[in-house]
Amino acid sequence: MQRFPREQYLILRGLSGVDAAIEIAALAEKLGVDQALLAAGSQLLADQGLVAIEEIPRQELVLKEGGRAAVAGKLPERRVLEALAQAGRALTMQELPALTGLPAKDVGASLRLLTAKGWGAKDGGAIRASDGAQAALASPGPDERLLALLAACPEGRAFEDELAGQSTIDLGAALELLKGRRELIEVRPKRRRLARLTQAGGAAVAGGIAEAREISQLTYDLIATGEWREATFKSYDVNLGVAPVHPGKRHPMQRVIGQTRRVFLEMGFAEIKSPTVESAFWNFDALFQPQDHPAREMQDTFYLANPASAPLPADEALVERVARTHEDGGDTGSCGWQYTWDAKRARETVLRTHTTAATVRALAEDPHGPRKVFCVGRVFRREAIDYKHLPVFHQVDGIIIDEQASFAHLLGTLAAFYRKMGFERFEFRPAFFPYTEPSVEVFIWLEEKKDWFEMGGAGIFRPEVTRPLGCTVPVLAWGLGLERLAMLRYDVLDMRALYLADLEWLKEVPLCR
Repeated sequence: MQRFPREQYLILRGLSGVDAAIEIAALAEKLGVDQALLAAGSQLLADQGLVAIEEIPRQELVLKEGGRAAVAGKLPERRVLEALAQAGRALTMQELPALTGLPAKDVGASLRLLTAKGWGAKDGGAIRASDGAQAALASPGPDERLLALLAACPEGRAFEDELAGQSTIDLGAALELLKGRRELIEVRPKRRRLARLTQAGGAAVAGGIAEAREISQLTYDLIATGEWREATFKSYDVNLGVAPVHPGKRHPMQRVIGQTRRVFLEMGFAEIKSPTVESAFWNFDALFQPQDHPAREMQDTFYLANPASAPLPADEALVERVARTHEDGGDTGSCGWQYTWDAKRARETVLRTHTTAATVRALAEDPHGPRKVFCVGRVFRREAIDYKHLPVFHQVDGIIIDEQASFAHLLGTLAAFYRKMGFERFEFRPAFFPYTEPSVEVFIWLEEKKDWFEMGGAGIFRPEVTRPLGCTVPVLAWGLGLERLAMLRYDVLDMRALYLADLEWLKEVPLCR
């Protein structure tokens, strides 16, 4: 009689007398055993030639929140179709948002689907219903029927092969229509694992099998009673799959911010802070950015209505030096911007557009080196949202004040920072900023996009910035984006994904890279 560990014994007993292969998940439910343990046991039996395992690919369909909303209401393209049918004529893009209740961007996206489904066609600058529109109005399409079917399933999910046997929906056509619409449905590749006894396994069962007592630790009692002779010592295979464990961990963005702070502290920098609501004086004027610069317009910067203004620095002489530098260069040797500086514009309040406002404040408070400081914080810009731009993001700004500082020191500091953050492929390109000269932009290569990512700018503060603040030695400065760095660290191809609270992704993000 052969003895087998408990899970293996149960598998052999469960498969005996059964001609067809049994799905391991169903066998685990039948035996009341953890599926992961049963899968491991079946693999060990397969290694002994007693059990044959077959894997069959399958797809799990999961209804997303957008899909639930579509089931509760209607797909955007159907709302457009109904508006066309009700109007009885072609409608322009300007008319459709009001008639459908959809945002203009959703109307634009739905027109492609309307054409692909044969429901509508372009007619000059308008869209009209096609000949197949009446049939489409009479009954839902296969994609809509599939969404409704998933909504009726437990937890809004089901396997494609199971649905194929329960409904008359053309699943292939439905999935083709839903391809790329990730806000509606997610298709997850899975595998079915089936097991059956081999000829050798059947012979082993026929010859008699028994459950062996397994022990993982040798105790005094086992030795004293001699029971260890009848027991089997449990072996461990660290390569076997186990139930996933998702420990608590910090958000990836917070981990990047924390590591950034740690790297600069290790490099001997002191951390500083500054307010999120900043005066235009510290955000722009102290950095020699002219008051008519495009970045200071409403379309690029968030201005506050309350409070609408902030006090200028108490040091009136400092304010006067900054004003003269803008107008005619003051004592800096520059000709300035050749306009009359307006104190009222300098008092305007903004959501800071860069954390350089923090480092220039620190420079004004103590302009004498040697000194190294940095600041990490949120900044705000009126950016068009895409895969690498957000209106709110994080920056790390830093300055080095030292009479021996040079452009080579600046590049070396930035290179050391990115190497400590785990990157090797980066480059520096010449650039222009109103407040540094010479200036560079830092780029890191993103292999997945086959593109260089701009990470931020750097340079040596111009005398028009440092002299009015009382500094007469070189000041190295930089401002680097952290969201893009997080994208590279965690293989995220769209910056927006960092803030979508995708719990599945957050669970799977590794603690160590």
